[in-house]
Amino acid sequence: MLFFYVALAMTGLGQQNANSSKKENASVSKGNHNHLNNTLLWKISGNGLKRPSYLYGTMHVLCAEDATVSDSLKFVIKNCDQIYFELDMDNLGETLGALKYLRMNNGTKLSELLTKEEYAKVEAYFKQNSLPLSMFNRVKPFFISSLIGEQMMECPGSEGQGSSFLSQKNGMEELIMRESKQYNKEIKGLETTEFQASIFDSIPYAKQAKELVTYIDSIDTYRAATLEMVKAYREQNLELLDSLSNKSDPGMEADYMDLLLYGRNRHWVEQMPALMKENSLLFAVGAGHLPGEQGVINLLRKKGFRVTPMKNIGKSKNTESL
Repeated sequence: MLFFYVALAMTGLGQQNANSSKKENASVSKGNHNHLNNTLLWKISGNGLKRPSYLYGTMHVLCAEDATVSDSLKFVIKNCDQIYFELDMDNLGETLGALKYLRMNNGTKLSELLTKEEYAKVEAYFKQNSLPLSMFNRVKPFFISSLIGEQMMECPGSEGQGSSFLSQKNGMEELIMRESKQYNKEIKGLETTEFQASIFDSIPYAKQAKELVTYIDSIDTYRAATLEMVKAYREQNLELLDSLSNKSDPGMEADYMDLLLYGRNRHWVEQMPALMKENSLLFAVGAGHLPGEQGVINLLRKKGFRVTPMKNIGKSKNTESL
């Protein structure tokens, strides 16, 4: 399921693109959806809710030192009724079921989608990085891109630690799940692996394959952009994440942004009011889904909810006030 998370983050984290940036910038003066406080944690209230719910921006792959659960987030986890991720990561059926969606339909192979020169370029990259391309020849190209993205995130270790620690990575979803176990919180998903797989099948495999080559050709640029994004995430700067994410997006065109990002945001926000009606929930989704005119925060506000920033801090003397 991590493949689904990372692949969607790689292709959908960017909220802006060349075609939409002018429209976005023109709307800044009319609204405040881009003027967000530096925090990943938000309270959802009003509009008839009996109890508040919460929204948290995650990053699906982080170095262990950057993946931490603040006291504020611990308080929310403890006091909410249920936790919603993009996918139900606590469902074994969903986890195992994800495997069958990795492959391209109709026996399509990556080698058939690229020229000999392009395939040789991908093959050389995999060989250089000790990755067995033969195992991925039938895998959807966006998943291959996600593997490369995860591999190129180098995590520093601590003195005296073994090499296994040097590559240790965590996702915020995993840490939230660990924290929730002590309270036996129910985990649910806003989407299914089948739905997410259908997103990738909606984008031509040939297009995905060409984007994979582009990604490898510009790997240093994407690596630098990824490091910038991790820094912005560490600083909880959603506005900066919003602008940086366009650099890390592997060339996706505007035609696919609604499919990968905006449409999913709208789908979630349509579900959320009914889900929040009787329960206090924590929605933990990729941070790139939160900001922007078509981000979850602004869409919820348009529906009449109050979405207010919360301090996402390590040590709080008065978490009860949250």
